[in-house]
Amino acid sequence: MKSLKTDDVMKKGIILVFATMLCCACCGPKTNTAVYLDDSKPLEQRVEDALRRLTLEEKVALCHAQSKFSSPGVPRLGIPELWMNDGPFGVRAEILYNSWEVAGNNNDSCTAFPALTALASAWDPSLAARYGKALGEEARYRKKDVQLAPGVNICRTPLNGRNFEYMGEDPYLVARLAVPYIQEIQKNGVAVCVKHYAVNNQEQWRDSVDVEVSDRALREIYLPAFKAAVQEGGAWSLMGSYNLFRGEHCCHNDLLLNKILKEEWGFDGAVVSDWGGIHDTRQAALNGADIEMGTNKPYDEYYMADAMAELFRSGEVPMEVLDDKVRRVLRLNMRTAMNRNRPWGSFNSPEHTALAREVAEQGIVLLKNEGNLLPLNTEKFRSVAVIGENATRVHAGGGGAAKVKARYEITPLEGIRTRFGDKVKVNHAMGYCSYTPLADRVIPEPYDNAELKKEAVAVAAASDVVLFIGGLNHNRYQDSEAFDRASYELPYGQEELLEAILDVNENVVLVLVSGTAVDLSFAGGIPAIVQGWYGGSEAGNALAAVLAGDVNPSGKLPFSFPAQLEDCGAHAFGPEAYPGIDLKEVYKDDILVGYRWYDTKGIEPLYAFGHGLSYTSFAYGKPKTDKSFYAKDGTVKLSFDVTNTGPVDGAEISQVYVSQSKASVMRPVKELKGFAKIFLRAGETRRVEIELPVSEWAFWDEAGAGWVVEPGEFVLHVGAASDDIRHSVSVDVK
Repeated sequence: MKSLKTDDVMKKGIILVFATMLCCACCGPKTNTAVYLDDSKPLEQRVEDALRRLTLEEKVALCHAQSKFSSPGVPRLGIPELWMNDGPFGVRAEILYNSWEVAGNNNDSCTAFPALTALASAWDPSLAARYGKALGEEARYRKKDVQLAPGVNICRTPLNGRNFEYMGEDPYLVARLAVPYIQEIQKNGVAVCVKHYAVNNQEQWRDSVDVEVSDRALREIYLPAFKAAVQEGGAWSLMGSYNLFRGEHCCHNDLLLNKILKEEWGFDGAVVSDWGGIHDTRQAALNGADIEMGTNKPYDEYYMADAMAELFRSGEVPMEVLDDKVRRVLRLNMRTAMNRNRPWGSFNSPEHTALAREVAEQGIVLLKNEGNLLPLNTEKFRSVAVIGENATRVHAGGGGAAKVKARYEITPLEGIRTRFGDKVKVNHAMGYCSYTPLADRVIPEPYDNAELKKEAVAVAAASDVVLFIGGLNHNRYQDSEAFDRASYELPYGQEELLEAILDVNENVVLVLVSGTAVDLSFAGGIPAIVQGWYGGSEAGNALAAVLAGDVNPSGKLPFSFPAQLEDCGAHAFGPEAYPGIDLKEVYKDDILVGYRWYDTKGIEPLYAFGHGLSYTSFAYGKPKTDKSFYAKDGTVKLSFDVTNTGPVDGAEISQVYVSQSKASVMRPVKELKGFAKIFLRAGETRRVEIELPVSEWAFWDEAGAGWVVEPGEFVLHVGAASDDIRHSVSVDVK
């Protein structure tokens, strides 16, 4: 018995020892998590911890691509790769890892949001924020880390093939829309990559044209939206442009990237090259490039790969230069791919579809409406002819980098038939063909344009009203990356076709599907003209809603329509100013871009910046300011009443322009410095209040290399468009 008890005690002791050991193992000190992996640590502390762990080879690898749309991480340390994605209107279809061929997936059809020209025409920062939020959600769901958007370049000429990717001719408007777009995308843990920095305003010779522009025009016109994107939007990455500026490619340009972007503006993100935009290893190392993408070489032969590593290994370029690049890439990675707390996103949701339609509706601009032909009266018009190739053409899958694989795209004809089909007879004719054979192949034209024209005229004659859905498309030399437009005129014989239609039916509504201005000098006899843009997935439904009057159009133009191309400042000085001579281009229009040029030179545009009609009318009360004298760092509080004096509810975009009565330098007649969009019931009056910081009235002083607000009288102009000023009020700055 005694021995049994002893055995029991021994067993219990052994069990107790093991239990104690287990407890110590479970409750003892844990292995410390590396600082760079610890989400609770400050970002900069994590970046520095990761940086000190990297070899030279790993640092350099972070600075160049590993596939068409990704750059490497550091597998040894668990730092993931970065996945990038076009574009500004949706999440691009997946392509093969090391090829531009589409992967052929069946789960990458996205919501196609309207082009940014449509968003800009809504003049609504809150709508821009919702657009950015939805785009960020779609990118996040598709596991993208960097969305190559938005484009904030200035529309200097209507011939630029990528105008449809941008937000107009005025830097203030572009900035006010870009900032909320950027902020909301990045709340999804997806970085924006603001593009294309800078003075990238044409596609012709885009890889090699050397742009010369004054410091003043650079600062007042071409950089403000980028500056706002960085300092207000908090952009996490930025893309250099293809062109040269003052002899250096913009993707490794010391003035633009080092001195202005990083030193002056305090940008802490990564500079990503445009695809194939790096041309020199030493310049890329020293002049501010951080990630090289798209160079047509094996990845280890990129300019910022093995060749750059040798510069640092030999000491020819100091190691701190490389470390600065790597810090920026790590910072970008920790904000996106390494951010374990970012949301999951959503894809093709009903909310995204509804938003795409809302943006398309709010962006449509009613340019002309003689005799109130619109909205269509289905009691008066019992048959409608829908004519034009763009009535049935889809556009989301074209245009270059901006193309997306849309889950669906409602064409104008589909939208019109859905909305009007049970009330009127809808007749359809193609009218013209936009077939453009490739230069190296002879292919029979699939349509006879003469027969198409004959058919269309017959359909027009047999109908009460004609809806001509024309404009441009994403073919070469139209609205397309890599090509500027060949002509300002409407292509494919549309002008002649419209004139023939007017001969048999005077009730014509011209709907322009385009991303830029077109020549409408022939269109005096057309009673109604609508700028419809590229409207995305819900384009046809949005257009039909406006034509029917279900939605009262409220869009305003984000750029001017010159009556003739030569009226535009970029085209007023011959080829030296556009597209350049011997790959040298001088922006002789200087600060007078868009309405600034027309106002200052006394040239009347066909349709002015800010122009847009409604199915109702609005009256403006006289503006008042809170006081008459302001300091240079003060803020003017401007207020005025707007009344809906027409028969239907609608939204009005009120615009405030500022001019300086006397200045020591040439200044434009006026410049946009504020706007507000309000919705008013028929007969309703509302007070509009806009705050105008006086500091934003400054000009760039080239002699002093800084911003200057000169004391004196300033005039604030309140109006419905740049050429429709209703009232003005003067204030003094002391």
